[in-house]
Amino acid sequence: MSSAGSSTGDARRGVGLATNRLEALVDGVFAVVMTLLVLDIKVPHPANPADLLQDLSKLRSTLLSYALSFVIAGIYWVGHHNQFAYIRRTNRPLLWINILFLMCVAFIPFSAALLAAYPGQRIAVIIYGANLIVVGLVLYLHWWYATTNHRLVDADLDPHVVRLATTRILMAPVIYVVAIGLSFVPSVGTALSISIYVLVPVLYILPGHIDRHLLGLHHHEPEASAPQDAGVTRDSESI
Repeated sequence: MSSAGSSTGDARRGVGLATNRLEALVDGVFAVVMTLLVLDIKVPHPANPADLLQDLSKLRSTLLSYALSFVIAGIYWVGHHNQFAYIRRTNRPLLWINILFLMCVAFIPFSAALLAAYPGQRIAVIIYGANLIVVGLVLYLHWWYATTNHRLVDADLDPHVVRLATTRILMAPVIYVVAIGLSFVPSVGTALSISIYVLVPVLYILPGHIDRHLLGLHHHEPEASAPQDAGVTRDSESI
């Protein structure tokens, strides 16, 4: 029975490499990137301690850039994590797509520091936005490659789910392009672009249609595996 169950699982997953080491690498890189973001915040050392509050106020741009970039990095991590709720296996091309994705993610601390230092300069706003655009596009490439012809996902994955995830992934890069474009409007400057950067994470923190599907998938999986694992579960509960 164990052998039959294993064969069924292999047929469902198809031929490919396991995803556990890839996911561990992604988690590790994101942990480092999100930690590096805080290192740009330097503790002020005023000559007169009474000026500490004034010196702290000068960190406004740095603190905003840190908070914004930390949340955005978290959103990209969640997006990558959610994709692996559907991706059952990996292969060499997908591994290299992930390396490209991580290379773009690892650039975020630099672009965030640049934005913090020069929030009023268009080039800083463009570099930061371009960084996020590229990260989003590579994340889309990751999803497109895995789902095209059901290459690395289940054969019965609903095409509607693929479209929902695609729309959600590409929404941010499109908005960032608009934000960069607005920075060229003389009467607007960079303030509106940065405001848009701040608003984009709200769209992703709020649950969307794909999140509801993921929740349904999460509740459905234990039921599907119940018959195969019933004996194990019963024994585990008695331990």
